Amino acid sequence: MVTCKKILNALLLVTIINLVACKQQLVEYSDNNCKKNAAFINKLGLNASKAYFTTADKKIMGLVLVDASAEKPKVYQDSSWKKAGWLAPIQIDLEGNVYVGPAPFINVLYNPLSNQNTVYKVAAQSGIMAPFVQLPFDNSTQTQNPFGIIGLAYLCEANTLYVSTVAGSTIQFEKGCVYQVDATTGKIKNKISGIDVLGMGISYSSGQRKLYFGKARNSEVYSITLNEKGDFIGEPIFEFSLQGLGIRGDDKVRRIKSEKDGSLVVYGIEFNFNLVAPSEKLETIYKFVFNEEQKKWFFLL
Repeated sequence: MVTCKKILNALLLVTIINLVACKQQLVEYSDNNCKKNAAFINKLGLNASKAYFTTADKKIMGLVLVDASAEKPKVYQDSSWKKAGWLAPIQIDLEGNVYVGPAPFINVLYNPLSNQNTVYKVAAQSGIMAPFVQLPFDNSTQTQNPFGIIGLAYLCEANTLYVSTVAGSTIQFEKGCVYQVDATTGKIKNKISGIDVLGMGISYSSGQRKLYFGKARNSEVYSITLNEKGDFIGEPIFEFSLQGLGIRGDDKVRRIKSEKDGSLVVYGIEFNFNLVAPSEKLETIYKFVFNEEQKKWFFLL
């Protein structure tokens, strides 16, 4: 026979477990900015504190290092940095290693479909770029969609890389994935399947560590909670949309940045799975703030 005392003890135990779980979910704010200057930059005689990597130079294919310390910026490119063709997303880890993903524009002459799901890594010490991880590619022969990897994000405390790919997706079917990759070993640890994601970003807003990402097919932004190891917790949830905002009204998210005040800065561009030169991709910046009482994001400006 179940007594009232046993019921109360059971309820108390459940309450304690829930409180512990809530306490574990709450994390202190972090700007998630641990990137370090690659050691090879100093060996080149460049000013590492004023140097930056870019893939946006429409005249130079591949990754480029620019030293902006002089009146006339110095441009450097290792021969290995252009072997993967045109590139787009960039992330730098806590040791100075640089991760990039291929991204064709205008044509796929230098970006074969077979390489579109490969993450490349520039070693911090040598400066040499080489394939780091090849993500699964279910259908490398379909030509409706020339894109593969289109988004990267990095979680400092877990040394974890998040990679979004739309390889295999067609006009009718959304087959993209977001992969969790160990940045030390290149091992794939987990994935979210059946979703085409463009831009991503890490946020510690509202006491939770989250990966925010914008869909490539519409203007919606979702998030998924992460634990201290960078693992996915639960399922993605809808947060807000860029629909109706900005000049175009249907921007897709290229990148998400978390501010110290908890707000999110969202960089939006036009994206329709077609090949467009970088010079034609006009960017609009949006800012969203979180209302703790209503538990909702609101567009600020």
